[in-house]
Amino acid sequence: MEGATPRKDSVLRNKSYAFGVRIVRLSQFLVTEHKEFVLSKQVLRSGTAIGALAREAEYGISKADFRNKMSIALKEANETEYWLSILKDTDYINENLFQSLDQDCVELIKILIATVKTSHKD
Repeated sequence: MEGATPRKDSVLRNKSYAFGVRIVRLSQFLVTEHKEFVLSKQVLRSGTAIGALAREAEYGISKADFRNKMSIALKEANETEYWLSILKDTDYINENLFQSLDQDCVELIKILIATVKTSHKD
């Protein structure tokens, strides 16, 4: 936001980055082990967009820009949860991997919901 100094160690920044790394590794696994290219690109795009949008929002030019970027990050997180479910239900990933990734994704969704709600109060 205007004149805002981004918090270097924010929970959202750290968790979305770590999740993005996990998603990149998942995509690599899907391509290497399953020769799956379409779903892997979908989950890679949406799963890494969460952190990228949160980082963009840190330097939003206005409160409205910040809210918009965070809202889009929330949509991307929701989409990622969808792709993870598809991957589980089509046996590309096992239940344990799904549960771990889904738990991280749901946590990000909760943080983003709170962030978007809080940003509307200002």
